[in-house]
Amino acid sequence: MPELSTIQQIAVWIIPVLLAITLHEAAHAWVASLFGDTTAKHAGRLSFNPIKHIELFGTIIVPVLILILSNFHFVFGWAKPVPINTAQMKHPRRGLALSTAAGPLSDLIMAFLWTVLYKIATLLHPQTSYVALFLLLTARAGILINLIFAFLNLLPIPPLDGSRILASLLPVRLAYWYFKIEPFGFVILLLLMTLNWLSWILNPFINASLIVLESIFNL
Repeated sequence: MPELSTIQQIAVWIIPVLLAITLHEAAHAWVASLFGDTTAKHAGRLSFNPIKHIELFGTIIVPVLILILSNFHFVFGWAKPVPINTAQMKHPRRGLALSTAAGPLSDLIMAFLWTVLYKIATLLHPQTSYVALFLLLTARAGILINLIFAFLNLLPIPPLDGSRILASLLPVRLAYWYFKIEPFGFVILLLLMTLNWLSWILNPFINASLIVLESIFNL
């Protein structure tokens, strides 16, 4: 693989990052609407338009800085949270759990689809074709970013998706006290990243997923 400049690396990562964040949020909105909650739909969030979901700081500035500082080995970011109103749902706890789980599930589906593109790129001779090489590198970034987003979001740290899935399974009173730690969620994540514990937690799941994908597509 050729050594890429910072600008080239950003060009490779920008599409997978925007797609991962956009489809993740759209999946939340879509499943919530299936359970009767039209809040996100009326807010224009049931959309594949990245502009509807982008938050300048969390979607662009933070991911780019982390990518550069980690030498393009890790990325973290967020979009504007999709509003979910369980009061509109026929089955509020089930609806919250499934609409929340839809985000990480969409990431896993996208990781699978990016692997399809990666396989296609390997057949197009990326050693001699710049188009095939760009597709290969972008697909590889797409696989990694979606696996990272999927398993990162499943962590039970408020306000990540995993915390809302867990809260939907807890007794109401216990869930209320559980969400009291939400204001400290970002600090907890930064601490885990600083101590390198986040990679230690996520890597086994990411590596196992890569092994499965490589086996399916004979990579």
